[in-house]
Amino acid sequence: MNKKKAMLFCIALSLWTAVLLFASPAYASVQSDGVHIQILHTNDIHARVEPGADDGKGIGMPELAGVFWAARDKEPDTLVLDAGDTFHGMPIINVTRGDAMVGLMNIAGYDAMAPGNHDYNYGADRLVELSKKTNFPVLSANTVYKKSGQLVFRAYKIFDCSGVKVGVFGLTTPETAVKTNPTNVMDVAFFDPVVCAKAMTALLRDDGCQVVIGLMHMGLDVSSAVTSQQIAAEVPGLDVIIDGHSHTELPTGLAAGDALICQTGWHGHNVGAVELVVNDGKVTSKTAKLWNLKDAELIAPVPDPGTLEAMKLLKKTSEQEFAKVVAQSPKKLSGERALSRVTETELGNLSADAMRAAAGADIAFMNGGGIRTDLPKGEVTQGDLMNIFPFGNTLEKLELTGAEVRAALEHSVASVPSPFGGFLQVSGLAFTYDSSRAAGSRVQSVTVDGLPMDDAQTYTVAVNDFLAAGGDGYDMWKGAPVVGAYGTLEEIVASYLEQHGTSGIELGRIVDAAKK
Repeated sequence: MNKKKAMLFCIALSLWTAVLLFASPAYASVQSDGVHIQILHTNDIHARVEPGADDGKGIGMPELAGVFWAARDKEPDTLVLDAGDTFHGMPIINVTRGDAMVGLMNIAGYDAMAPGNHDYNYGADRLVELSKKTNFPVLSANTVYKKSGQLVFRAYKIFDCSGVKVGVFGLTTPETAVKTNPTNVMDVAFFDPVVCAKAMTALLRDDGCQVVIGLMHMGLDVSSAVTSQQIAAEVPGLDVIIDGHSHTELPTGLAAGDALICQTGWHGHNVGAVELVVNDGKVTSKTAKLWNLKDAELIAPVPDPGTLEAMKLLKKTSEQEFAKVVAQSPKKLSGERALSRVTETELGNLSADAMRAAAGADIAFMNGGGIRTDLPKGEVTQGDLMNIFPFGNTLEKLELTGAEVRAALEHSVASVPSPFGGFLQVSGLAFTYDSSRAAGSRVQSVTVDGLPMDDAQTYTVAVNDFLAAGGDGYDMWKGAPVVGAYGTLEEIVASYLEQHGTSGIELGRIVDAAKK
């Protein structure tokens, strides 16, 4: 961070510290029915910091910060927590390797964060560096160094809210071992979160905490090894779980065991707000709700000025980063919409090859609709690749049967000759289909690494997270086992292009028998 940006960040922080000092007095939280404590929370922002992201659904960091400070002004006993997958995702943040997100979160006034699997996308060492730059603790009670057994991050923090001790401990999903590039976490291990949650809850209760909050990146997906619902069921004494990972919207929370599980969805579409009432040392009431963009604008009509100024500086800095040359291309590769959505293209082959290499997968699929413009001849900048892949999609590795792969190929070519955003560009696989036949029975032959595909065999398949979630109608692999997760497509293609150029991307992987 340059001196000018740092100075502006400091000025903004000083300004809002003054606002807090002259806000409503602390005793405003103490009411006739007890002490009222507010927990504001976010999860799985994935670096969506610009207002209006995701077709206008994203609240954006200036607006989020405005909500946080406005809420604190009204309710002094407010904690702001984040449940992870925050430091990585969009180019504007990725170019700083997470630094810019730290600065924005510091200005916004976060009180604690639990790291998610994608927060490791720059590597564990980098995540530790980022954690030392935050004005708030990064908490994870189940993450240790393999060699020493020591905690990588702080386990918990206790807050004083008008005399009520609130203990917050962090947990990270053990799936991080495979849901980031495994090389990113080769030196760290993730202990059983249920065991750690029991130990932390007991420790905090013994220390006199009247409220215990689990801040965790665990999720509610039934396919996950451990879920937040399981933790709530097996750990008595937990009051609230602020959760992430599964991108689940819980408008009023989910009651499980003694706990209320709260999650906002993803990409900053909502801010979570939990209201606790503590009377005579016990939680007597807990309610949860979500505030969307319209709600946020009512709560804070004016975005936070310090965050707005930081965003201006960030955009100026990122523009310089986007101009950096990251690779060379011997020729222009077309990203024309009319081609990539209906037929095999060289840019599609390059993209899929890069994905398969990064994931070490048998097969890779790239949806044609995810390719948005041409790759230029000559110097290729970071900005060029971000324009080609503008969505911040990350790479995942699935396990699919040959039958599921075949069903996906049928879906891919069902609309030909009409353009379809889900038309698959492929790597590691070749197939022939007949567009003159009825949709659903067009695929004729499929080979994987030159051998006939076995419908009963399990293959590893690299796809972007949009497709992995069933995007473009790929329901046949929605919920399939995820055995690896990696960086963003622009990062992966930049690295591949720099190392391999455009060799081996010649057409011939997809053949329409009707055109022979």
